[in-house]
Amino acid sequence: MATLRPSASSPLPYQDPQRSVEERVADLLARMTVEEKAGQLFHTMVTMGEGGTLADDPTRAPGGATARTMVTDQAMTHFNVLGAGSPREMAEWHNRLQELAADTRLGIPVTLSTDPRHSFTDNPGTAMMAGPFSQWPETLGLAAVNDPDLVRSYADTVRREYLSVGLRVALHPQIDLATEPRWSRIQGTFGEDADLTSRLIGAYIAGLHGPVSELSPDSVAAVVKHFPGGGPQKDGEDPHFAYGREQVYPGGRFDYHLQPFKAAIAAGATQIMPYYGMPVGTEHEEVGFAFSKGIITGLLREQLGFTGLVVADWGLITDGNVLGEPQPARAWGVEHLSPPERLLKALHAGVDQFGGERCPELIVNLVQDGHLQKSRLDASVALLLAEKFRLGLFDDRRFVDPDMAEETVGRADFRAAGATAQRRSVTVLKNDHAPGASVLPLTGRPRLYVENMDPAAAASYTDVTDDPAEADFAILRLNTPFEPRPGVFESFFHAGRLDFPEDDLKKILTLLDTVPTIVVIHLERPAVIPEIADRSAALLATYGASDEAVLDTLFGTSAPEGRLPFQLPRSMDAVRHGRPDVPQESTDPLYAFGHGLTLRATDS
Repeated sequence: MATLRPSASSPLPYQDPQRSVEERVADLLARMTVEEKAGQLFHTMVTMGEGGTLADDPTRAPGGATARTMVTDQAMTHFNVLGAGSPREMAEWHNRLQELAADTRLGIPVTLSTDPRHSFTDNPGTAMMAGPFSQWPETLGLAAVNDPDLVRSYADTVRREYLSVGLRVALHPQIDLATEPRWSRIQGTFGEDADLTSRLIGAYIAGLHGPVSELSPDSVAAVVKHFPGGGPQKDGEDPHFAYGREQVYPGGRFDYHLQPFKAAIAAGATQIMPYYGMPVGTEHEEVGFAFSKGIITGLLREQLGFTGLVVADWGLITDGNVLGEPQPARAWGVEHLSPPERLLKALHAGVDQFGGERCPELIVNLVQDGHLQKSRLDASVALLLAEKFRLGLFDDRRFVDPDMAEETVGRADFRAAGATAQRRSVTVLKNDHAPGASVLPLTGRPRLYVENMDPAAAASYTDVTDDPAEADFAILRLNTPFEPRPGVFESFFHAGRLDFPEDDLKKILTLLDTVPTIVVIHLERPAVIPEIADRSAALLATYGASDEAVLDTLFGTSAPEGRLPFQLPRSMDAVRHGRPDVPQESTDPLYAFGHGLTLRATDS
């Protein structure tokens, strides 16, 4: 078929920005073949080529498919960008990809998405390090500050930086509730409290939407996840993996986990992602949420009134390969179904698009064989096209300016705002080595011994020694403990026990008994640290903070404002006896939800 080329004076209706979104969608939909429609239903990974070129080597492409092949041969136009280059390279690559799409028959523009890339997490399945972008605390840190204005400022900065390089869909925020302390994905949440999460989600979506409340050419669309709430995972295991597929509700709190989604819908969320998990022991069908008509159509659409896109999480339909390892399809509860049958069940459940998949030929076959009605296909494609039109991708927002990308990404004021947020999020849990003897802020020039901190950073504040016996204080930075898992991909998901192994704890306590020690622990999950809390001189929690941010706090240059967004359990027994769906369940936590001490910044 020939490419449609309107004259400058007479654009086709779908190419005319003066027409309504509804008119443009109807016109374009009527011109599309089944193959072109099928391509819209898939949203998979793509990588940049060297120097911002299109990567045309299939051996180096995710799943062996290049962007060129997927755009030109499979009519796909939605891609999840992995990795990063310089801002200029990202912008130039985006433009080359859009030029490729513009040369297809209908010229449907590409929509690029990304997992979070503004913090400290490095997990190829969930988030990327900030790299050239401004660096902020994890979402948990935003929750610790509990300031909607900060959340909106963060999301607005994300929007501006994403827009400049052509990223138009944020595969976040994650508004699951962290009610099972062992779950590996807690650091991407706002914590365990539904009210706190609901209060902040509106500001987050408003920041991504930009100057106007509705989705517009100046917006980044948010994919809110994971409906109807990840978090109540059996034994805290994650449903990326078969052993973590069960979500359980022994406390009867299924509806509690819906509260943030109600707030997100009220705030104008246009895309929602169901989680991989399958509910066990509830009234709902025991299949992964994306396969459940009762969950997607009955609950999300009919009861909660959601009218936007439902985007299935990555890799539900076909087996795949991640980091060189085979990964089965996360088709929990429907493993016995074939890939076409899984597609059909999810579509009939109410899903509109499939993440991490690229099999439009299966949709074509389902239509041709009469198993999938064209009207059902059209309903999802219409929603997907409308999102593109509202984002301005058919018009002025198809291409980006590489010069503007260089000026915008990592801009000095954005970096400064992220650094300030890191400092605000620090949570002081303890500040008294002896009753009435505050340790912080440090004054004068105490001699410091530091571990897991850059000595050069500490040396810019005071004297540093490599012998703890000669120090006035030690600063010890720790990460939340976890149980290492054997697989390469699996190893990125920090799950299991929350207390330190005996040998590690002994080493930590030896230092604490040698010199008054300020412990600074990065909380990606609620760590079990009663011995450390008892024997430390001071104890601080961070959720993504540089050494400089920590040192500014310790020396009183900045005032920490953080409050715990979840309880810290007193023991692993308390964790094991807790119910995975119930928040703030312990009656005797080491530190309670909302705990945090106040330190004032000094005048120096």
